[in-house]
Amino acid sequence: MLIAISDGEGVQSNTLKAMVAFGDLPSVDVAIHSDTTHEQSATYAHRAKWLPFWEDRDIRCVTVKPARTLDFERAGSRCASIQIPAFTQRPGYWGTKTFKDGTKKRIWKNGSGQLRRQCTQRWKIAPMRKWLQANRGKEPVELWIGFSLDEIQRIKPSNVKYITNRYPLIEKRMTRAKCIKYLEAHQIEVPAKSSCVFCPYHNKAAWRKLYQTGSGDWHKAVEIDNAARKVRPPYNLFVHSSRKPLEQIANEIDAQPDFDYESEECDGVCFL
Repeated sequence: MLIAISDGEGVQSNTLKAMVAFGDLPSVDVAIHSDTTHEQSATYAHRAKWLPFWEDRDIRCVTVKPARTLDFERAGSRCASIQIPAFTQRPGYWGTKTFKDGTKKRIWKNGSGQLRRQCTQRWKIAPMRKWLQANRGKEPVELWIGFSLDEIQRIKPSNVKYITNRYPLIEKRMTRAKCIKYLEAHQIEVPAKSSCVFCPYHNKAAWRKLYQTGSGDWHKAVEIDNAARKVRPPYNLFVHSSRKPLEQIANEIDAQPDFDYESEECDGVCFL
């Protein structure tokens, strides 16, 4: 059996590697990092800094990447590949609402919604499984996923026969806070939460931090947001839940630091 860590380069997956390195978990064959090519600069810096540490402790670290991610070459076509769950802004329309008593009423709907998320499957899961298929030698795979105890609602069985998902942190009753304490106790730098710079699931704190750090990450997010705007006519796309351009949001972050944002947690492996 091949034992692999799904290495999202966040707090939990770094804790899994640390627990292997210090003997609190058995050895693994590989830790696989699926690089979306759009992660924050802090994530890449942390990985580059600590990669020799893990390899010196006999943890093989592999990075895989998708063949392509965002494709705006077909902008203006309904077939354009956007893949991220961007927020939509469509013209309003009249619709019908059915109430519990069976009565119906004609109401005005704003038409806005959100695209289906494809990025986790295509950018992270698929490249990792491609590597596993090529390297497992027809042996089954035990995949360690770094969900902590406070994320127990996110666990799910594998949807392919050759992979069995395992959640060592939940088995050891480790919360995210305990993971941070474990890393600190072993003098391992606590990484920032891993995510794509333009992820539509950023909460208000994440957007504010991205903007206020003044790094190239914010400028990349703005570039992607602008490029996505007309990819799916007849409606506009936005990476921010307010359905406003990030360039405009930048002016509101400091002026109105607590204005309403919608946010969700991705149920993939992005933030491990």
